[in-house]
Amino acid sequence: MQRSYLITGGAGFLGINLVRFLLSKGQKVTSFDIAEFDYEDVMDRVNVINGDIRDKEALKKVMEGIDIVVHAAAALPLYKAEEIYSIDVDGTRNVLNQAYKSGIKRVIHISSTAVYGIPDHHPITENDDLVGVGPYGEAKVLAEKLCEEFRKKDICIPILRPKSFIGPERLGVFTILYEWADSRKNFPILGKGNNRYQYLDVEDFCQAIWDSSILPSEKINDNFNIAAKVFGTVRSDFQAVLDYAGYDRKIISLPHTASIMILKILEKLKLSPLYKWVYETVGRESFVSVDKAEKILNYRPKYSNKDALIRNYKWYLENRNKFKNSSGVTHRKPWQQGALKIAKLIF
Repeated sequence: MQRSYLITGGAGFLGINLVRFLLSKGQKVTSFDIAEFDYEDVMDRVNVINGDIRDKEALKKVMEGIDIVVHAAAALPLYKAEEIYSIDVDGTRNVLNQAYKSGIKRVIHISSTAVYGIPDHHPITENDDLVGVGPYGEAKVLAEKLCEEFRKKDICIPILRPKSFIGPERLGVFTILYEWADSRKNFPILGKGNNRYQYLDVEDFCQAIWDSSILPSEKINDNFNIAAKVFGTVRSDFQAVLDYAGYDRKIISLPHTASIMILKILEKLKLSPLYKWVYETVGRESFVSVDKAEKILNYRPKYSNKDALIRNYKWYLENRNKFKNSSGVTHRKPWQQGALKIAKLIF
């Protein structure tokens, strides 16, 4: 059955992977994003609309004839606090309100495991407290509360909480690992790196979004963690990338407490792309239970952490010349390394 999907944030990393996935399923796709949609391989098969989810009139027009909304547009943690709240909270309110007015019965909300903050136990389940850290985590919690309010208005709103997802088109903070691996460098981590840390391949995430769009409303009008089923430690999974690079380089441990103090200073001086959520969680256990998604969504991820990281690294190698001299703060742009470039000389 062909349906019409609207993807907010359709020009982003998740957006383009989901566009391609839905097209492979024979679906009609509209991308709505403030960013330019610059993917020539699908341009002639997608209805591309440039716009901002904070623009109510633009949302009204773009939702005409839409069956399902996938709300993936969001400001990332590196944005200013006021912009994060404006996009992630006010923008989400606009999307939900217009979907309701347009008679759309299903909106899939892309949230984040950042809503759990820095937990004191693992695995994290969907019933754990929501205590988002920083403007991004707090805004994601507020956006979920809006979804809960609109569920009372007879809209099915599956809330998907993914771990950090990677795969083709993903750059951002992972560019640092890939660039260092390709440059024949060892790679530093905070602490011993023996903590288990879970990621997610974007293809597995697209499958979960698809299942959330086709299963009966009474089953999936709920909250779901989405993540890799098979994952190791930070040390073992990052080492897999260095091993694939083939230069006999190793993961190097740095003193955890002292390194975080330095990174805090560098962040305040705007000399490092790493923000609190990254450097305060990467040295800790971080994994969620996907039992609920397995049971209700029939979630069966294909990729382990190592598979996903290496798949992403292969894409980086094949496409690095396209973004060699570019940088930004989105997942599709390499993040400027700042003072970390100097550290690279040491390793």
